[in-house]
This record gives sequence, C-alpha cells and structure tokens, in this order.
Amino acid sequence: MELKRVVVTGLGALTPIGNTVEEYWNSLLEGVSGAAPITRFNCEKFKTKFACEVKNFVPENFLDKKEARKLDPFVQYALVATDEAVKDAGLDFANLNTNRIGVIWGAGIGGLKTFLDEVMNFAAGDGTPRFNPFFIPKMIIDIAPGHISMRYGLRGPNFSCVSACASSTNALIDAFTYIRLGRADMIVSGGSEAILNEAGIGGFNAMHALSTRNDDPKTASRPFDLHRDGFVAGEGAGALILESLEHAKARGAKIYAEIVGGGMSADANHITAPHPEGLGAKLVMQSALDDAGLTTADIDYINVHGTSTPLGDISETKAIVDLFGEDAYRLNISSTKSMTGHLLGAAGAIESIACILAIKNGIVPPTINHFTDDLSFDPKLNFTFNKAQKRNIDAALSNTFGFGGHNASVIFKKYEA
Repeated sequence: MELKRVVVTGLGALTPIGNTVEEYWNSLLEGVSGAAPITRFNCEKFKTKFACEVKNFVPENFLDKKEARKLDPFVQYALVATDEAVKDAGLDFANLNTNRIGVIWGAGIGGLKTFLDEVMNFAAGDGTPRFNPFFIPKMIIDIAPGHISMRYGLRGPNFSCVSACASSTNALIDAFTYIRLGRADMIVSGGSEAILNEAGIGGFNAMHALSTRNDDPKTASRPFDLHRDGFVAGEGAGALILESLEHAKARGAKIYAEIVGGGMSADANHITAPHPEGLGAKLVMQSALDDAGLTTADIDYINVHGTSTPLGDISETKAIVDLFGEDAYRLNISSTKSMTGHLLGAAGAIESIACILAIKNGIVPPTINHFTDDLSFDPKLNFTFNKAQKRNIDAALSNTFGFGGHNASVIFKKYEA
C-alpha cells in the first residue's frame, strides 16, 4: 500500500503572546514574554502568583453569547483557533466531502474550570445535588472535537488524544496517520488547554512544578538557565489543517509544509520525572526519524520540550547529544515556552506552528530569559539564546513530553512538489 503525502494548509493560534498566528509569530521573533500577574482569581495565598494568560480575549466577540456560556474556556479557545485555521486554509466545506474530513484534538486536562465551579457550588450549598445540566458536556475532553465537528458538519474520524503535555502532538500524529492511510482526506487537528484557576495553579504548586519567581514574572521561564526553578503555566490553543497532498492540490490550496513523521515512546520511569539519561526522549526522536525516513543529518531545528524545570531540561539535552552525536552541534535548538509558558496539552500544537513558520520564513525563534550558563549542558549546543537566528530550515522536529512518561515527536519538512 502506498502511503499518501500529508501537508499543512491552515494554521490558527490563540496564545499568551498573540491571539492570531501572525501576532504569535511576531511575538516569538521579538522575544516577548507572556508571563504576568494572574488576573483570573485572587492568588494572594498561592505560592505562584503569575502565569501566561491569554489576553484581551472576549468570547462573545467570536461566539454567540448564549453558546459561549455553555462552553468551558478550553473549548472556546479550540473553536477560535480552528476558525482562524479554517479561514487561513480557504476552506468551503459546502464544496468538500465532509464525510472524509475529521477532527482529532488534544487536551491534557480539559474543562477544569467547569469542574471546579460546579464542585465549589455544591460544597457551598446544603448538600442537595443541584448541578448544571451542562456540567459533564462542558467538562469532558472529547467535547472540543465534538463542537468543532458540529460547527462545520465534519463527519469523519472524531476523537481526543490525552497524554498530558504530549496530547496535541499525539493528536497531530494520529491525524497524519489517518490521512496517509487513506482513511480521511483532511483532519482538523491541534489542542487547547485552560487551567489557570485555583485548582490548576494550586495543584501544580503542590507538586513543586511551577516557578515561584513572583518578583520577576516576565523572566521566570528560563529553559537551560542555571537558575531555572520550574515551568510557567500557560493557556490557549493551536489548530492545524492537515490534508493529503492530492486533496490540497485538487482544491488549489497553499501549502505551508509537509508533515513527514511522528514518534511515540514511554519513559517507563516515574509518574512525573523524566528518565535521568533521557532514554525515552532519545527513543521517541529516533522513532520519528525512522517514520520519516530521515537521519539526524536531515534535521536543522528542534523545538524542544524545554519547560524550564531542573531535571527535564537536562534529560532532553542528554538525549539530543546521545542520538544526534556530532550533528547536535550544527542544530538550532530553542524552547518557545520561554515566551508562551507551558500550554500543557496545547503545547505540541502551538510549537508545531512555530516549527512550520520557522521552515517557511527561514528563521529560528529564540529561547529568551537566558542569564547564566549552566555547566551541566554541553557548551557546544546552540540554544538560540535571547535572539532569533536566520538560517535555512529544511526539516524541524518538535518534542513534547507528558506526566506519566508519555513522549511524542513530530517532524515537518519544507514542501517540495
């Protein structure tokens, strides 16, 4: 069976540093930090008092007011990002076979705000179970692709991927697989997350996972810096339109890049800590290369998981050096989480968009907030510190790793007819 080629024809983004793809990309190149004091709730008693919130977002500007009230923020974000991607791809679903167009979406936690609000309301009551009838439909992770499919009448494969912070990368890999096997012509894929509430911040604080640099939020996300002290929580969504090359050409679509491979692995080590030698990270990158039929010499840029945690950053770079060998030293490496914070289940989608635009524009977004070298890292690695760097990029790899030891990598390549 001959596998179909799969291309990216539309992009949509709603992020802490831009509410459109253009705003997001420009902010990445300018090194803008999305971290600021939390406005969602009173965080006075919390260890961490800042996050990377989506800014100037009014749901009613995009959605019917009545409809918006029935949607958790993670679904609102998904719909807005998808709407941009659909328009960017120039899609007219009335002229397409929507039975062969699906939605595969990722989220790590889903409707946490809805869950928190309903449980708190119940706890404050007299014990009578007065729950909103939309409680469960608002909260469940698979409701995001459900709403996307209903909005556009898409009747192809429809489900969610849940693998913590690797969720939307897994969604992209599944979408890629369905299309290249000929089981769909097009898939709307990506991920969304909205956990900036008391439960989200309090829960990650209890794990000692978040930065507590409350005196300087904008520089708190410091991947690969000696003084990194945890990740900065973020929120938002990224949406990508994937379709077979033949389908894209038949409708005269513009093509951003080709998706050529995906890999998955497990650390099988610890519920939250990465393997200290990066064995799972090495395995997943090798798996993606094998799937794409590429070697380490073919990769020009890696958008790393790079969350700014003491253990995670070291583990990932060990894996890169171990796998890539001498090829590691001609790579550009960067962590765009230094700007967006960590969007958890949506991270893979927005970071894939960064890879695609890096390929398209020949420029690597930086890792900002680097102040002090950490001698634990190989000094010959190019982390693209503090300033974007121009270079030709033929192929880029994006890494995402999730609690539970879930690893996913995806590779994008410059499109050649």
